[in-house]
Amino acid sequence: MDENNEVKDEKIDEKKEKLERQNAVLNSFFRIHDFLVAHASMPIRRQLMDEINWDDRLIAIKGGRGVGKTDFMLTRIKEIEDAWKAMPDPEPKKGRRRRKSQKDIRQCLYVSFNDFYFTEHTLVDLAGIFAKKGGKYLFLDQLFKYPNWSRELKRCYNKYRDLHIIFCATPVMPIDEDNNDLRDIVKTYNLRGFSFREYLNLQTGLRLRSYTLEEIIQRHASISREICERVHPLTYFRDYLDHGYYPSYLESKSFEAELLKVMNSQLEVDVLMIQQIDVACLHKLRKLLYILMRETPCALNISSMSDEIGLSRATTMNYIKYLKDSRLINLLYPENKNFPMKPTKVYMHNTNLAQMIFTRKPDMLDLYETNFYTAIHGAHKVNATERSAMFIVDNKYFFDVKETSSMRDTIRPTAVGDLELGRGNQMPLWLLGFLY
Repeated sequence: MDENNEVKDEKIDEKKEKLERQNAVLNSFFRIHDFLVAHASMPIRRQLMDEINWDDRLIAIKGGRGVGKTDFMLTRIKEIEDAWKAMPDPEPKKGRRRRKSQKDIRQCLYVSFNDFYFTEHTLVDLAGIFAKKGGKYLFLDQLFKYPNWSRELKRCYNKYRDLHIIFCATPVMPIDEDNNDLRDIVKTYNLRGFSFREYLNLQTGLRLRSYTLEEIIQRHASISREICERVHPLTYFRDYLDHGYYPSYLESKSFEAELLKVMNSQLEVDVLMIQQIDVACLHKLRKLLYILMRETPCALNISSMSDEIGLSRATTMNYIKYLKDSRLINLLYPENKNFPMKPTKVYMHNTNLAQMIFTRKPDMLDLYETNFYTAIHGAHKVNATERSAMFIVDNKYFFDVKETSSMRDTIRPTAVGDLELGRGNQMPLWLLGFLY
């Protein structure tokens, strides 16, 4: 009898110790969580916040480095927690005492895989502890550093049915159709840098809305006139091209220094680490990027670039694709063509990157072309065309881009860099920054 009691007591002690360890783990993560949420800074509500279906159980927030993915997630956590705190506690049933407040249940947890906890424990372990405590929303950052991340996400998805998992993904992480584990269960959303609309709202305190491409094409004159009655967009447009795409411009630090850090992280982590390229190749990769920065927008001369870098043509093309996948450059292909075909033209991913080459002053038309591509291609297909137009969008809209407007109207839609009010087929280039 005494032996049975001893065994029973040992099991109770083991269970108690296990519970204490689990509480210690969660408390450790919650201390970091609370600090980061309290200090999160998203000065303007990103439109993507309202486009995501937050009822989905597995959500990927995909985006290039420096566009604000972490702050985006922390802001969403704050919204959930504020709404949870504002809800009244349910009244206890008649004759029963009021239980511990439901608000004491922590619904959200932010976790970074920089934490050394994951050297000995798994994502499934942590998700199980959190779900057992009543947690509903698990936000994951730096997930690419965790081995077998997609397999463990699928296990969590199948095992914890009441748990919603939202994770940040770099552009080169295989998601959706490229990942057998996550195919059909993950919903992927792309977070881009600030649009010109978001930048303008941030600078002015206005709440100007976005427009579809069809609305802009059909009503650009009236839309631009309505906006210009409230603000003069061209006053802000040049600054946006210079530094407005990345949220880091809001910080007191040097924007150029911060952007250089972002670019180097894209090379060293998104390309080298995730693509598993030998670190000895980093110098060649950096040199290739420098050549492209020096020349873009440009047609690709693969032979010349390969000779200058000291790589084979095939390797050079692969490296160019890696730079594109990590959102350092954009590739413009002819209609119905794609990698591994040779692109018609190469652009930097955005105009902020295009101006990070200090050995030459970028041509304004080059910046306007780059801006056109950046503004359009996030939600639309952009190609080169064999006709006289510069671009074709969604295989039906032909576009030209010009630096200055002309008195004589153009024969097709033309995005004009220095135009404030649209007229005829000439539309302000800045207005395409209102697509999101």
